[in-house]
Amino acid sequence: MVTLTRVDAKLRGMVNRFSVGDRVRVDIPDTTDPDFEYHREHGVVTAIKEDAAGYATGDERDSVLYRVELESGEEMDFRWRDLRPSDTEV
Repeated sequence: MVTLTRVDAKLRGMVNRFSVGDRVRVDIPDTTDPDFEYHREHGVVTAIKEDAAGYATGDERDSVLYRVELESGEEMDFRWRDLRPSDTEV
């Protein structure tokens, strides 16, 4: 897990796209993605975790994992790019 510095903490609000309790839709349209099976599933953010992925990619948003409880009851972790607000459709 990553320990946030004071500067990182200031950026946290810009990095966290969703909050616990937000209803979301999984958006993974690439059929070759191993998580494609969750495309268009809906759920609720139950936790927000952090890791060091942003340091590897250069994009701090990648350091945030959203734990989502899907309508099926399954819990999965997703990155920001795989989630949309539940009320948006593509």
